[in-house]
Amino acid sequence: MFLDLHLNRKNRDKKSSAPKESISRSALKAISWRLVGTLDTILIAYLITGTISQALSIGFIEWGTKIVLYFFHERLWNRLQWGKK
Repeated sequence: MFLDLHLNRKNRDKKSSAPKESISRSALKAISWRLVGTLDTILIAYLITGTISQALSIGFIEWGTKIVLYFFHERLWNRLQWGKK
């Protein structure tokens, strides 16, 4: 009985101290995901426009705006408890 109480308390403590993502991890995830997304955007823009300079311009503008949006999106989702166990 005492052992059960002790083990149950340890399990509760482990659940409540679940690791959370650091700001630097969220930032690195945002950068790596944007790299993939931007390369995709550049390719699509090139296929549509036929010019690499326009494709790169579109890609670099998209890189800057979407990385900031993704970072804040990630941080907001990290605050939500919904779906976490």
